[in-house]
Amino acid sequence: MMNTTTQSLFHPVQMGRASEDVALQIESAILSEALKPGDKLPSERELQQQFGTGRGVVREAIQALKQKGLIEIRKGQKGGAVVRQVDVHHISESLALFLKQSHINAEKVAEFRETVDQSLVLLAMSRASKTQKVTLQETVEALAAEAASVSPDLDRLGELDRALNLLIAEMSGNPIFEWVMHALQQGFSSHDYALYQVAEYRRQTVENWQQTVHHIVAAEPFKAQATISHHYRLLQQCIDAQASSK
Repeated sequence: MMNTTTQSLFHPVQMGRASEDVALQIESAILSEALKPGDKLPSERELQQQFGTGRGVVREAIQALKQKGLIEIRKGQKGGAVVRQVDVHHISESLALFLKQSHINAEKVAEFRETVDQSLVLLAMSRASKTQKVTLQETVEALAAEAASVSPDLDRLGELDRALNLLIAEMSGNPIFEWVMHALQQGFSSHDYALYQVAEYRRQTVENWQQTVHHIVAAEPFKAQATISHHYRLLQQCIDAQASSK
């Protein structure tokens, strides 16, 4: 429950930008942790009184906060607007949608990914735990085993590829890298999936992953960065080959 009264948090709003002002005041209270995850906002009637405005303004502000992922609306007798715990999935999902709607081409995404990956491997080498490195090795072995099967499951290969990318981001010890990588992996992973659709590209991609993981575990920064660059050269070749075949 709330550990403070909302009377001291909010003040009446000015006409003209009332709904925006209401939303900003509530958002400020959430970000300053005056309102914490799980706290319930006052009822619509109470908010109208505190902000000195109408029901429509309050509802518009609540809707804006819901779209930002700061609150959720719970139904039932004890329902209402409740402060959400903002998690990595919501942040990443929003970023992924923004990237998709911006119609950024594959080459631009690949260029960004290569730059990020070059930094990630250096951080992963110095910060990853022994357990994380073992998990990384086991995951790349699973990728190689699936790719070597008579009829490789392309969906499974895609899942393992995403798992490797997310694990390296986690190994960096920097949550911002994790958020960005989650966003890029939500159906917008620089067209990496295309590398697994053609047998020769699949073989080279898996081999490259094995080398990259080996260099990370062995703490060989220059070699790891070289294999990352090679991955994106392969990806560009694959994208170009697909374009020319259309």
